[in-house]
Amino acid sequence: MSALQNLLYEKKAGIAYVTLNRPKALNALSRATLDELRSVMEDARDDAAVRGVIVTGAGDKAFVAGADITEIASVSAIEAQAFTRSGQFTFDLIEHLGKPVIAAVNGFALGGGCELAMACTLRLATVHAKFGQPEVKLGVIPGFGGTQRLPRLVGKGRALQLILTADTIDAAEAHRIGLVNEIVEADQLVARAEAILNRIAANAPIATRLTLEAVNYGLDMTLAQGLVLESGLFAVCASTADKREGTAAFIGKRAPNFTGN
Repeated sequence: MSALQNLLYEKKAGIAYVTLNRPKALNALSRATLDELRSVMEDARDDAAVRGVIVTGAGDKAFVAGADITEIASVSAIEAQAFTRSGQFTFDLIEHLGKPVIAAVNGFALGGGCELAMACTLRLATVHAKFGQPEVKLGVIPGFGGTQRLPRLVGKGRALQLILTADTIDAAEAHRIGLVNEIVEADQLVARAEAILNRIAANAPIATRLTLEAVNYGLDMTLAQGLVLESGLFAVCASTADKREGTAAFIGKRAPNFTGN
């Protein structure tokens, strides 16, 4: 991996930490930032020692305040489509990483920042966090998945109200409508994300990955199709050594020792 200019990236005790590091630009998503984000997420995906990822923003003002408007202002239609497709590809990678990704939202999560948070598995926020999709104020629409993920998370009516009004909501309202999982004190934000990932990591890795797959793909299916998917993935789990270990540990009243096989 080449030297990173816009992100901080480290791995420790089975967790990969990704910090958007452009605080003077409120961690805005430039093309270069998206390229680096995709690179580190691919690394986290491919590293078997990594069991989960935490994404946050540098500084205390912003998680990600949006896409880099200075770049958007001068793009052609063709360039704009390429830019949105790049962001969509990166966020799809995050959503389907096969490992839990937690957004630790420590400030503004607007536009592309809100879309980045929505691509993550779970969202934790400080009480001062703000969420919104203000793109219509710029004469465009959300381009990194906002028109698709927001309705799936909060429902069509609430999503359209947020997108069409370009309103910004606080963490309490985001939690009320289901956009945020938990509100956490700022000094406990990363620690709470670590605690959740460690709880998840104590479970069978294959079952975790296939649960994510069942939910992510099942949402785009009919209930009947989703149930078939669930049944097939349950059968895959039943063939694993981890299933044998998990059931034996339960019967033997001991802690399981999962190996991911």
